[in-house]
Amino acid sequence: MSADLKLVVNIQCATPAIEVALGKVASSTLIKKWVKASTCGSGLLTLRFVNATEGKKLNGGFRKKDYATNVLTFPYELSKSNVVADIIFCLPVIQKEAKDQGKTLTAHLAHLIVHGCLHAQGYDHEVDKAAKKMEALEVKLLKKMGFPNPYLAA
Repeated sequence: MSADLKLVVNIQCATPAIEVALGKVASSTLIKKWVKASTCGSGLLTLRFVNATEGKKLNGGFRKKDYATNVLTFPYELSKSNVVADIIFCLPVIQKEAKDQGKTLTAHLAHLIVHGCLHAQGYDHEVDKAAKKMEALEVKLLKKMGFPNPYLAA
């Protein structure tokens, strides 16, 4: 990567309660480290952590799904060297999933950050071949960060 390429990562929390809860899981410095480890090139990524109300509203408005989902990625620009996207994380959904799946909240959040960053770079999991490629990359990136394979049963 060229020294003049810069990835700017903004972190937003929808409410003070979300900010407090997120701070107990991972610092903004750690989150930015995960994003940069998952993203090639330069650009601007905004990570917004929301409550279930905002998560449900966004998922309904953009995907016509009447529930909050763990992560939504809105890519605006993607080229070989630049990425611009908003990535929305619904913290209550992520907390529930981690508990239900027997994973640490930190490991699950790291996985979803990697997942959202890969979506911002054009990866998807709509067809089986693309899903296998995306999942393999997630596992590889998470392993480098010290996290277990999120697709293995706990």
